Amino acid sequence: MLVNNMRQFLIFSLALTFSQLSAQLGGNNNFDFLASPGSARVSAVGGMNVSVRDNDISGFQQNPGVSNSSMDNQISINHIFHFSGISEGLVSYGYNLDSLDIHLHGGIQYASFGNFQEADEIGNIIGDFKANEVALILGGAKQMNERFSVGINTKFVFASYAGYNGYGLGLDLGTIYQVPGKSWTIGLVAQNIGFSFGEVAGDSKGLPFDLKLGYSNKLKYLPFRYSITYHHLQDWYIRYEDPNALQETDFFGNVVEENQFQLNVDNLFRHLVFAGEFLFGKKEAFNLRFAYNHLRRQELKVSEFRSLGGFSIGFGIKIKRLKLDYSSGYYHLAGATNHIGIRILMGDGW
Repeated sequence: MLVNNMRQFLIFSLALTFSQLSAQLGGNNNFDFLASPGSARVSAVGGMNVSVRDNDISGFQQNPGVSNSSMDNQISINHIFHFSGISEGLVSYGYNLDSLDIHLHGGIQYASFGNFQEADEIGNIIGDFKANEVALILGGAKQMNERFSVGINTKFVFASYAGYNGYGLGLDLGTIYQVPGKSWTIGLVAQNIGFSFGEVAGDSKGLPFDLKLGYSNKLKYLPFRYSITYHHLQDWYIRYEDPNALQETDFFGNVVEENQFQLNVDNLFRHLVFAGEFLFGKKEAFNLRFAYNHLRRQELKVSEFRSLGGFSIGFGIKIKRLKLDYSSGYYHLAGATNHIGIRILMGDGW
C-alpha cells in the first residue's frame, strides 16, 4: 500500500514539474507535453508560433494548416534537454500526395522523465522504473483556394508511469490565411481537442486544449519577420493569484490595493508571445531568432531576483540538404534549456 502511494505521489510530482517547465497553465489536464514546442525553431520564437508557413515540416505540430508541398520528403528530428534529466522531442516527416493535392505529415512526439529508484516501506531499493509519454501524430493539409489552407492532426497518446498506463485521443484543427503577393499571414488553430483515459487519467480527462491566433509579417526592405501569437483565446483571465504572495505596503505599513487596470494589462500580455527572425543570405540560409513570453516570465519568476526568464534565442543554418537549428530558452534562475533540431531534405528543393 505504501509503495503504491509513493508511486502515485511520484506520478503527480512528475506531471506537476513538467507542467511548470512548460509554463502552460498546467495542472488541470493530462499529457501537458502536447503543449510543448515541437522544434528548436519554435522554442527560439517563444515556444509557440501558428502563423509562419514555409518549408519547415515540424511546423505542423503547432498548426497543421501550415503543411504544404515545399515540405515534401523532409525529415525533422528535434530534442529538448530539460533540467534534472527530463527530455522531450519530435520526429516528423512530410509527403506530398500529388493525386489529391494534399500534403500528408506525421510524427512522434515524446517526453521522458528519466529513471527512478523504487524502494519498499523501510527504504530498501528493490528496483527502478521509468516515466514516459509519447504521441503518434498523423495528419494532412490542403490548399482550399488562393488564400486559405486548412489542416488536421490526429493524436494517439500513451503514457507509462511506474507500471501505470494512460491513453489519450486528440485533434488539432488549423488554418492559414494569406493574400497572394502579400508578405503577411494569419494563423488560427484549436490544439488538443480530445480526452484521456486509463489508470493515470484521474479526475482530469481533458487534454491541454488551447485556441491560438497568430500574425506574422516579413518586412519589405529588411530581412526580418516578426510574429505575434495570442494563446488561450478561450480563457480571458489566466493570471495565477498566489495566496502566499506578500502584500505590498506603503511607508506607513498600509496595504497597497492592487490596481485593476495594471492587473488587466498584465493579464493581456500573458496571452501574447512576441518573436522575431532575421533571415540572412540567399534562400534565407542563416537565421537569428529571439522572443519574449510574458506568461512564462511571470509564472516562473522569483520576485527577489532578476533573471532572463521568458526570453529565448536561437539560430538556424542551412548547408545544402541539411538544416541545423538551435535554441536556448530561459525559464528561471535555474538556467536555460537547450533545444537542437536537424532537418534533412530527401528529395529536390530548398
